[in-house]
Amino acid sequence: MTTEEIANRLAELCIKGDFESAQKELYADDAVSIEPHGTPDFEHETKGLDAIFEKGRKWQSMVTEAHGMTVSKPLVSDKSFALTMFMDVTMAQGGRMQMTELCVYNVKDGKIISEQFFM
Repeated sequence: MTTEEIANRLAELCIKGDFESAQKELYADDAVSIEPHGTPDFEHETKGLDAIFEKGRKWQSMVTEAHGMTVSKPLVSDKSFALTMFMDVTMAQGGRMQMTELCVYNVKDGKIISEQFFM
């Protein structure tokens, strides 16, 4: 897949909230996920697809209700792409919150090798 095809497929699956399927299909086994410094409850850097799955499950366990989500059209370059993701969720601790993240992805050999989130 090209970077643009990967970007569009990721956006399509994220809009459905199907993050784990997106990761299984599009991520390299040794992918890296980077959260903003100081993000509560999460390591700054998560290495490997299995650890990324576990991080996603941890996030899901913290969300008691999802009220809405939007994903922007990807902005694509040769080996990278970015999109914004807006989430409206109720957290088990902290109540309802809305947040927008800038999500940046790097691609190599037809797979996402890294993701980094900015608030």
